[in-house]
This record gives sequence, structure tokens and C-alpha cells, in this order.
Amino acid sequence: MGSVSTAGEAVSRIAYLSSDVIISVQPSLALDSEFSGFLRALRKNKAPSLVAQDQPEIVSVRQNADPLLSVFQPARAGKLTSVTTTSSILVKSVPHLYKLAQYPVVIHVSVQPTGFPDFSEITSIRQCGFTFLQSETLQQSQDIALTAHALAVKSGKGVIHFFDSGAIAMNKEILREDLELARSVLDLDAVASIQGTKTEAVTLYTDDGRTATLSVARSQAVAANGAPTEPVPTSSLENGRTLPLSERTSARASSSGSSRRESSTASGQSASSATTVESLASKPVSSDDIYRFATQIWANIREATGRSYDAFEYTGPQKAEAALFLFGADAAVFANEVDTADDSEAYTKTGIITARLYRPWLGASLAPQLPQSIKRIAVLEQVRRKTTKWGPLLMDLLMSLKSSGGNSPLIVGYQLGFINEKTVKQALRGVFQNLLSESPVQNLQIGNLEGPKSDELIAKLEQPTLENAYMKILNQIFGERLYLANQLASKNAGISNEISSSPEYGFGSLIARKEHRQRFIEEVRTASKRNAFITNSPLQWLSKWVLDAENGDKANALAPEVISRLSTDGSPAASQLLVSKGLFFKESSWLIGSDAWAYDLGNSGVHHVLASGENINMLIIDSQPYSERAAADAARRKKDIGLYAMNFGNAYVASVAVYSSYTQVLEAMIEADKFNGPSVVLAYLPYERENDTPLTVLQETKKAVDLGYWPLYRWDPHGDEKGEPNFQLDSERIKKELEEFLARDNYMSQIMKRHPKFSSNLSGSYGTEVRQLQKRKAKDAYSKLLEGLAGDPMTVLFASDNGNAENLAKRLANRGKARGLKTMCMAMDDYPLEDFANEQNVVLITSTAGQGEFPQNGRTFWEAVRDSTDLDLATVSFAVFALGDSHYWPRKEDKIYYNKPGKDLHARLLTLGGKAMTECGLGDDQDPDGFQTGYAEWEPKLWQALGVDKIEGLPEEPPPLTNEDIKIASNYLRGTIEEGLNDTSTGAISAADQQLTKFHGTYMQDDRDLRDERKAQGLEPAYSFMIRCRLPGGVATPKQWLQMDEISTKLGNETMKLTTRQTFQFHGVVKGKLKPAMQAINKALMTTIAACGDVNRNVMCSSLPQRSQYHKEVHAVSKKISDHLLPSTTAYHEIWLEDDETKEKRKIAGEAVQDHEPLYGPTYLPRKFKITIAIPPYNDTDVYAHDIGLIAIKGENGHLEGFNILAGGGMGVTHNNKKTYPRTGSMFGYVPTDQAHIVCEKIMLVQRDNGDRKNRKHARLKYTIDDMGVDVFRGKVEELWGQKFADPKPFKFESNIDTFGWQKDENGFNHFTFFIENGRIEDTADFPMKTGLIEVAKIHKGEFRLTGNQHLILSNVADEDLPAIKELMKKYKLDNTNFSGLRLSSSACVAFPTCGLAMAESERYLPELITKLEGTIEEAGLRQDSIVMRMTGCPNGCARPWLAEVAFVGKAYGAYNMYLGGGYHGNRLNKLYRSSIKEDEILDILKPMIKRYAVERNEGERFGDFVIRAGYIKETTHGTNFHENTAEVESDEE
Repeated sequence: MGSVSTAGEAVSRIAYLSSDVIISVQPSLALDSEFSGFLRALRKNKAPSLVAQDQPEIVSVRQNADPLLSVFQPARAGKLTSVTTTSSILVKSVPHLYKLAQYPVVIHVSVQPTGFPDFSEITSIRQCGFTFLQSETLQQSQDIALTAHALAVKSGKGVIHFFDSGAIAMNKEILREDLELARSVLDLDAVASIQGTKTEAVTLYTDDGRTATLSVARSQAVAANGAPTEPVPTSSLENGRTLPLSERTSARASSSGSSRRESSTASGQSASSATTVESLASKPVSSDDIYRFATQIWANIREATGRSYDAFEYTGPQKAEAALFLFGADAAVFANEVDTADDSEAYTKTGIITARLYRPWLGASLAPQLPQSIKRIAVLEQVRRKTTKWGPLLMDLLMSLKSSGGNSPLIVGYQLGFINEKTVKQALRGVFQNLLSESPVQNLQIGNLEGPKSDELIAKLEQPTLENAYMKILNQIFGERLYLANQLASKNAGISNEISSSPEYGFGSLIARKEHRQRFIEEVRTASKRNAFITNSPLQWLSKWVLDAENGDKANALAPEVISRLSTDGSPAASQLLVSKGLFFKESSWLIGSDAWAYDLGNSGVHHVLASGENINMLIIDSQPYSERAAADAARRKKDIGLYAMNFGNAYVASVAVYSSYTQVLEAMIEADKFNGPSVVLAYLPYERENDTPLTVLQETKKAVDLGYWPLYRWDPHGDEKGEPNFQLDSERIKKELEEFLARDNYMSQIMKRHPKFSSNLSGSYGTEVRQLQKRKAKDAYSKLLEGLAGDPMTVLFASDNGNAENLAKRLANRGKARGLKTMCMAMDDYPLEDFANEQNVVLITSTAGQGEFPQNGRTFWEAVRDSTDLDLATVSFAVFALGDSHYWPRKEDKIYYNKPGKDLHARLLTLGGKAMTECGLGDDQDPDGFQTGYAEWEPKLWQALGVDKIEGLPEEPPPLTNEDIKIASNYLRGTIEEGLNDTSTGAISAADQQLTKFHGTYMQDDRDLRDERKAQGLEPAYSFMIRCRLPGGVATPKQWLQMDEISTKLGNETMKLTTRQTFQFHGVVKGKLKPAMQAINKALMTTIAACGDVNRNVMCSSLPQRSQYHKEVHAVSKKISDHLLPSTTAYHEIWLEDDETKEKRKIAGEAVQDHEPLYGPTYLPRKFKITIAIPPYNDTDVYAHDIGLIAIKGENGHLEGFNILAGGGMGVTHNNKKTYPRTGSMFGYVPTDQAHIVCEKIMLVQRDNGDRKNRKHARLKYTIDDMGVDVFRGKVEELWGQKFADPKPFKFESNIDTFGWQKDENGFNHFTFFIENGRIEDTADFPMKTGLIEVAKIHKGEFRLTGNQHLILSNVADEDLPAIKELMKKYKLDNTNFSGLRLSSSACVAFPTCGLAMAESERYLPELITKLEGTIEEAGLRQDSIVMRMTGCPNGCARPWLAEVAFVGKAYGAYNMYLGGGYHGNRLNKLYRSSIKEDEILDILKPMIKRYAVERNEGERFGDFVIRAGYIKETTHGTNFHENTAEVESDEE
């Protein structure tokens, strides 16, 4: 049956069985409470519930976020709601408790702190209307928890079940709950009645007037309820000892009342025992009713288990003369001592009384249970008394026994401190010495009232690690000036963290500190007028300082000088002032809070600060993820503190998000500090748990900012006085949409004011309504076009990610139209599903995404069809065609993913009654013609089913538009780019122009993190552009660095990417800023032309800091090749650089200029073309991976002599298409330096004329060389060149990674290689890299070199400039290269969120994966060893993964193909080791492999060589055998 070992587990299991909703209150979302882990496990294991229809909903809430607010909505909706919490929330929640007491809510309370709990948290709320039940043992915690839920159901009133989980009686294991017992006790009929009753409440603050009542016969409502039946005699033993701990419950028989409650509402049905027909009446639930219900429940438990419970329980001798009434104390500690005491002890024959039912207090039932012999009772209360002299239980007991009449025993109250097994004997002696005296002293303190050290007991209130981001920024900006008034862990004598971190406490602290500084200023003013100093210098400086003490900038500038003069003076007066030297600075005072301050119980402190007008700054961190806002309880009434503060009119307000705009956070904090008055900086940091990864936070932030849930803005109420706008919106991309939102909000807000209950629905569903309206308009427009046409209708719906399914669907629709059908074609998600049942013929075409998932524009449609219960397709004929790859998921168990969307859709439509016109068509990429093979068989069957298969005279279809067509028609790369840029109706450009802009150095992208949310809001994707510069050899000046940085900040997404091709890349450039960005790049004497597209791209060159003169010679060749192979078109200049006046003149002249491309011709190259130069012994540019690789050969004189030429390298591959493969370059031979650019030209021309222009997957130079043969191709080149290649000269490569840190060249200049992880230049709270590099660039006199491994070299630093450079590097942490060899040797492409080809994360995930491997690396002693690891989000190979020793290539989101065995020098391809594995499998594979490598490797053996020797993988000798002998054999079974 299983056992239970903690009270938290016992209670959690009962709550799970007995609730529809459980509010799990946690100290933080990263720290489990004693309940939350068990609740989560129960839900994960799908444990059964007796109450919930499926599984109970578990809502995790932070304890400082007004958690009981979350109870109202489910409780009012008729859901049985329970809460698991510590006692710390109770007193603050009193306003809620009074209302919740009238609902069948159960609150399970673990009284804190563990080990020495403070039961004043219970006694302080005893009058709130709840029923209170107490447990003292583990078995009781199970039984009483069940009692609490059953009692709430029977009475309709709230029940608080409290216990001390640290009591020693909680340590004994018990059996799990008996399901049948729970079922019988809970009264499931009454449960169903409650679930069928809903309370209508307009808002949280409107009292619904609910009172728990019973429906009884009217005669019974008039008569008083009978008193409970007499209890049976209490438990005792013949020898007079108390019962053992496991049996310490009374054996009271059950009392049964005359009416049985079925509903907690007046409308419920009566279960009266009246036998005659009479009318019903409602009566409030009384304390007698509560007791009657409790005894019924306990009778059931006793009958099933033999365990007895009652309101009060007495154990001990029947002739005892004294008794202990324990409340809050660990009863077992006292019971054990009493049971084992010698007869000589005064307390040896003492009874023990405990309260099981604490409220309602049934004092009248206590006296009959006590032996007549008892003369004295000691009341031991473990209750901290802050304001009262008398203990609450003492007062209850005195009133009860006095009102019972007769000779009442003497009652003596004690205040109980910390007692344990070691001190209980002494404590009892003290108690009885006083109790048995002639005149006992009341309120005697027993034990240590302070308890054990609090830090041993209380879970520390800690700031979540994620929130350190904002704290670090504050420290960076203000340094020593920063003063956090409510900082956690600060020393506040006698004040708990919980109190000292509150806004009220912090506000008071700041007021006190302000007054202290005012007194200090007066002290300084007085000192400046007295000649109490040894020297005159302090007087002058103190006088200056006093005049500007309130002027922050001036006071802070003078403070160091004043302190310096006082320090050298040495007088007593100077020493006295120096005691408070920090006050010479005008501090930047801040209060730090969370979104808990946005709820009522936390908002008062915010109000006080704003109302005071004091110059205090508040940083309030909001952590609610955007994706959760729809599920948030509207009744929680979370305030918009920003609007609240702006309405005051006296406060600076900013809304910021560090994971959206680091720069804006800096601006806001600086402005807040300078503002003279209250300032509120609302900082967004969304997370579900405090230990979420930064990637999760980033994705949530982007959604919230982009869609307007968290707009970035700054509000200065005095802005207009300075000639600046009061309101500054900083979330640029949504300006227009936000204006539209504000316009409609004027109307919506009026509705919300009149009908508050509609508020959340109106705002939450607006996007959905827009989306539905768009669908309806599109469908109606189609229908209108089809009116009047003859023929049957055919609706074609598609779901497509890469365009294949969409193109197929559109082609099918056109063919249908040619056959006389009325066709309509649209994406599945654009189709209004309510029309589906009225269609006649529907054709659905879908590709396969991820692990058998629907493409993005079909998911909503599929989910609606899948989940629909009322969609009747009996009159609908349908056909489905699916596109997939039978080998994409090679493992047998994964074969179900092949064409899964299409198969599932076909099966579901059949289930809904649809008539299939054909079998589900399956297109397979593995077929000779790909999916077209299966499609060619399927389409004729469709026409046959529709009766249009024998139509004659069908028109010829135009061939599909290819890239070659686009290039030919583009007029030398012009296309309609200019017109597209001027179209402000969309953030996009046309599909053809998207191909052409690549030649200009820019790709259109959209933010894939935001696709789903924007779609749900009825918005187009978040389109933006990536711009890539052309930077031969990767060398830039400091001025160019500053210009590139400015472009990224003002026109991009505030980051720069250093690419694997040694150039700058900008992301997030919206269309309106695309042209200004291009012009800014041009002003920096750079260009972007031919950085992408079917041309020769950026020419790379080894960075080689050690040999600067030699590098200079080789770099000159890279620039010469780059310039020589540039396209000649003037389109770039016309589109991006010409001013409007020149453009107009050219148009008037009729555009007479005719372009000519002497190298490329009008169709340019068949595919992209890449050239690189490597300087041995460093292959840091992966010379084997490019179309042309030049290996520099140094002559005997130390200067460049010539190059060995490689040709035919290339990285692009398509998953599971064995016709595609990576390839290393073939050696063609040696050429002298002056011929290098000519040879590159001739190789490119042979490729231009012989490359495959029909199949772009077969168009790269590597395939041309393999098709023609190396010798034939080389002969063609030599023929064009007019010369022969010489034999290659000897060379040797030793590595293909960068060397980090400082190095000195032959000229005495210094070079520092920075580690830039995955090439991303950005500022974070932990590492202000971008800012630091700006400061370095301002003083640097040499150059910046970008490396092929995405790192950066600060080159040519003179010795005299080293100190200043090093100081800046240290300040901004730029000098840190202390990383593992694995991390230093890693590289990743951009992938998500901007790359449209990405199938999985790369740049954002690889650092996390490496972190999880570094522990194993450390253990194996390999921290300093280089292992080349690379990751890409797709198989196109931008980070050149196929040459890495270990590589991960994205297959689907979270799934990667793993490759092993690449050459450390970049000269050997790796091979597939495992397919489609996720993180846990990756770690399981790599960790033991790394350990084995550490133990078994040969001297100097690299990891890539080891895995081949050890038999993990076969060696790849050429690209053509890349797919052969892989470690994982694909399964051909489906």
C-alpha cells in the first residue's frame, strides 16, 4: 500500500484526493514548500482524485504575492478549493479570511518556524469565522486533514487545519490513506451539490453576502438544536500512565444529529429526518452543527480504523489531581517525560489535555471529559505575546470552566518557550513547583522564549538569482553611492528579513537616513565655522561642500576631496566627521520590491512613498510571464503600478526589461536617480520558477514587449518644462500598434467601468476577435469571387512551414479551376472552422514539422478539429495529402512521426463522419522525385473522385519561378526592392525581393519566438532584417568599431554578431531603418554588397597576431581577391546610397545607364561562393571548408611567397538526403602571390558555366568538381588561366582554434584575443561587454581583428598604451579568458529566433549544454584541453559543424543529430553517431565518453582521433562517403 513519512506528504495526498483546485503557497517558485513537491509528483503520476473530474488543478503562488486572493475565483465557481501553506501568510490575510470562512475552503497550515513554531499566528486569527482543527502526530495529520475536507463539505464553512510538522510524533511512518474510507467520509453527493453551485460576485471587493446555511424542516429551524450526546469515558490505563503516543486519542463514541446536510447553500436540497411533509427553512451553521458533523466524521474513522477523536482529548489517570493543557507545545515531548518519570517527580501522575477542535471553542464539552479529581490545570501556551498579558487559551479555559458551574479547578497560565527532550524535565519541575504552591504565579515563563537560533529554523528569504540582473546594473551605475534601504540580509537588530524587506520598513528607514544626513550637514556647517582643525585646508573644502550638499552631482564630486583633506588633517574634529564619511556623498536611495507590491496587501508601502513626495527610488520587479497572463485570476486585481504612480502626477515612472533593452534600463535608472521626487522603475523579468534559464526569460520578455503586454516607456511629469516629451515610448516596433490599442482603449475602458466583470475577457480576447474577423473577411472575399461560376466547389487548405505544401496547394487549386471547379485556397489557420461542416469538397495538404507536428499555420486548425465534440462532417467529402521524409527519424520507435499530421488529420476527419475521396496521400522526400512521386499517383485519383478526370484541352502550366528566373528578371539585382522599402503597409518585402536583397547583404527574417503570439493577436510576423557587412580578412579600425556599435544600438536590436566569416552582422533592423543602416555602414567606409547571395562572399584570412607583418601581407591578398570579385552592378548604390534628388534626376533622364557584369553575367553564380585564406600553422579559418581555400606559403626570406590552392569544400547538407554531403577541398596545387586573385576568378568562372542551375541543392562547387572529376575541372581552370598549377608546397597545421590572452608580435606590439562566446556582442547585467568594448575603442590606436571562430583580437597595442587598456579591460571584465578548453573551442550559429531555416536552438543553447558538461570535464582533468565542439540549428552548416570533433546539428526543436570524429586541425569530416537525440541522451553519451578519453588517450591524441581509434565511429575519408558506415543504422520499417 505504501507508506507516508512526513506531515507534508500526508496532508498533500489528502488535499489532492479532496480538491478541485489546490493553491500551493511556496516561499519562492524555486523553493518547494513541504507540500509542493508531493503535489507536483501526484499530478505528474496522474494519481486519482475523488473530487476533481480529471486531476486537481495545482496553482503555485509565492507567499508574498497575496496568495489567498487566488482562492476566491475557484471557490465562487463551485470548485472545492484547498490551500497548503505555512503560518506566515495568515495574519496578513485576515481581510480575505473573513470572506472565505463562508466557503468550503480548507487551509492546511504548517506552523512555523519549524522546531519552535509560533502559534500566535493561529490564535491571532481565531475569530475569523473558520473552523480550526489541530494535529499532533503523523497519523492525526492524515486523519484530521481528511476530517477538515469532509467537515468543509458538510458545513459549507472554511476549515483551517494546523500542525507542527517538526514535532517528534511526526516522524513515525504510517500507511497511506485508505481510499474507501476517504470516499465514505467525504460524502460525494454533497461534493457534487457544491460543485453545481456557483456564487455570482461582481468583484473581489463586493461582499456577496454569502453565509453558510443548512436546509432543515421549519420545525427544526425554530427549535434549538439538541446538545451533543454525552461522551464515553476517557482513555486510561490501570497503572495510571498516559496512553502511548501512537494511541494518544480519546475513545469517544460518535454523536449523530437529527439532520444531515447536503448543501452549503440555501438552495440545496434538504436531507431532514422529518417524516412528514413540511416546508424547509435555512439556518446558519452553528458551532453545535460543526461539532455534530465532526463527530459523525470521526465516528466513521473510528469504525474503519479504531482511531478515536474528539473536540478535546484527555489522556492519563482517572484519579489525576493535576493536568497539563498543552497548546503549541510538542505534546509528545511532555507525554514521554510524564510516562517515564520516577514516582518521586511531582508530575508523575499527571493528565494531558489537548484541543483537537480549537474553533469553535466548545468549552462546555471539556468539563465532562476531565476526571472529577483534577484540582489544578497548568496551561502551557507556545504563543508569542506581543501585546497581551494573558494567553488566549488561558482566557478560553477560564471562561469555559467557570461557566460550567461546580468547583472549578485552579488554572495557572504559563508562557512556553523552546523545550526539547533535554530540557523538558527541568521545565516540568518548574511548572509543578509553581502550580502546586499556595499562591501560583500567573504567566510564568518556562523555557527559552527566544528559541534556538532563528537562522537554523527559518528558510531564508532570498532574492531570486535571476533578479540579480537588475541589482548588478544598479551597482554598476551607482557603485558606492547606492543605498538599498530594504536589502535582504542587512543587519537590522531584532527585525526579520520579511519585515525589513517590506516597502513600509524601507520607507521609514530612508526617512530616518535622510534626517540623519540633515543632522550631519548641520554638523559640517558648524565645523566649517570653527577653527578646530590643524590645517586650514578642511575649512575651505567643508564650506564648499555645505553649499552643495543637496546637489547630488556637485556634492559627490566634492566628497572625495573633502574626505582626503580630513584624512590628512589628523584633528579630533576631522576624525569625528570621518566616522560618517559616507554621508558626504548624496546617496542614490532605492527600495527593491517584487510584483507582490502590486496586490492590495503589498501596495500600501508604494502608496506611502508616492504620497510623501520624497526623493526615493523604487525598483519593482514583475515576474509574471506573458504566456501566463491569460490564465491569471482576474479577481486577483494586480495593480498597474506604473499607471497608479503616473496618476499621482509627482513621480518619475519607467517600464523596462533587461532582456529586451539593456540600454533603456540604464537610461531609466539614471533618470530616476536624477529626478527630484519619487521614482518608480518597473522592471520585467518573467519566470515560472526562480531557477528558469535566461533563454526562457528572454523568450517570455520578447513576447511581452513585442505584443504590448509590457511596453517599454519612460514618464517624466516635468519633461515639458525641459522641452522634452513627458512620455517616451521605447518599444519601437509596436509604436503604431500601441497607438491603435490606446485609441480603442478609450472605448473599452468605458465598458469595463460599467461592467467590471467583463474587464479581463474584453482585454484578453481582443486579439482572438481580430483573428476571427480576419478569417471571416478572407473567406467572404473568396466566396464573392466565386459567385456566378459554374462547377462544384473545392476548398484547398494547407499547412506549410517551408513553402512546399503551400505551393502544392496553390498549384492544385489552379488545376482545379482549369477543370471547371470553383476553387478556394488558404492556410488552415486562416479558414473559419465554423464553415467546415457546410463545405462540399475539401482538400487538405500538410507538411510535417518537428516530431510529427503540424506546421505553424495549421496547428490551431488541427487542435480545433482534434478537440471538437460537435463538428459533423457527414455531408463533407475530403482528401488529404501529406509531405514528409520516411528517413528523417531513423530510429524504429520514431517512425510514427513520418507524415503524422496528414495521417492523424485523415483519421480524425473519418471519425467526424467525413467521406474520404482518396486514401491519405503520402509524399516522401526519399523517393526519386521527392514528394512529387507520391503526389503524381494521388492527384489523378482526386480528379476521378470529383468527376473531372477526363477534361480535355487543359492549358499548359507555366513552370515554377526559380531563383534563376528571379535573377534574370531583376535588372542586375534591382527587382522591386525600392518599391518594397517604400510600402509602409507591411514590415515585409516580396518573396522575389527577399532573394535579391541577399546580394545586397541583407536577409528578411522574423522573430520566431513571437510567431505564435503575434498570430494569435491577428498581427503579421515580427519582420526584421539581418545585415551582414563585407569585411575582407576581418580587420576594422577603432572608429569603425564605434560606428558599427552605434548602428547596432540605434538601428538594430542593441547587439552585434561576429560571424564565422569574420564580419559584423546586425539583427532586428526593421524595414524603416534598413536604408539608414546601409548608409551608416557606407559612411564607416564599409559595404554590405555581396555579403550574401549567389556571388563571391566575404573573403576570410587568418588573424595571426604573433606575426603582424606577415599577416599584413596576406591580408592584402584577401582584400585584393575581395575587390577583384565584387559585382559591378550599380543597383546597390542606387537603392541604398543615392539621395532623393539624384534619384529623381536619374529617373527624369530615363535611367539610361545600362549595367554590365563582366564576371558574373545577368544570372550571377549558380550558388553562393566562399573563399578563405589560412596561415599555417593555424587553420583558424577552416580552409578545407570553402569553395576555394588558400594556404599561405612563407618564403625563406620570411615574406609571403604564394599559396597552395584547395577547391571544392562546402558545408551545406540536407537531413537524410544522401545526395547532399559536406566536402573538404581538393588540392589543386601552388600559385605565386600575384596570381592568387586571377586563379580564384578562373575557378569561379568554371563554376559559373558548369554549376547546376536547376537543382540548388546540387549547385555548389563541390558537386560540380565531383561530377566533372578533379582533374577535368582543374584542366578547365588551367585552360582559362593559361598557366599550370605547380606542385603544392609543404605546410603543417597544428590547430583551428584561437589563442586567447596577450601575445607580443615581432614588432613589439601587443595583441589580446577576447573570448566572445558564439560571437555575440551585448551587454548583460553580469557582463557589460558591449559598453566595455566601446570604451576600449575610444582609446585604442591599433586595429580590431575578427576571427573565424567568432572571437575578437585587439591588435597593435603599444607598450605605453597597455596600462590604460588593461585598466578598462579589468573594469569591464574583458580580460577574463579563464574558461574551460571545451568552451573556448566551441562555436554556434545564430539559429533561433531570427534564422528562418533553424530547426533547433544553437547560439542560445550551446553555452548551457557546455555548462552541464564542464563538471565531467573537471572530474576527468580535462579543463585545459581543447575539444572542438560546434552546434548549428540546421544542416546548412554556418558554424562549419562537419569539421568539429563533436558536433550537434538541429533536427527538431530540442533534438539534434550528433556527429563525431572531425579532425582537430579542421582537415577531416566527422560522421553521424546518433540521430535525433535530446539533452539527457547527449549527456548520457558524452559524459562516459569524455571520462574514457581522459583515461585511455595516447600522448597528444585529440578527441576526434580517439573516438575513431576507440571504435565509436568510422573515419570519413571524403565527402562522398560521409553517409556510409555511420554508427547508427537507419531503420527502413515504418
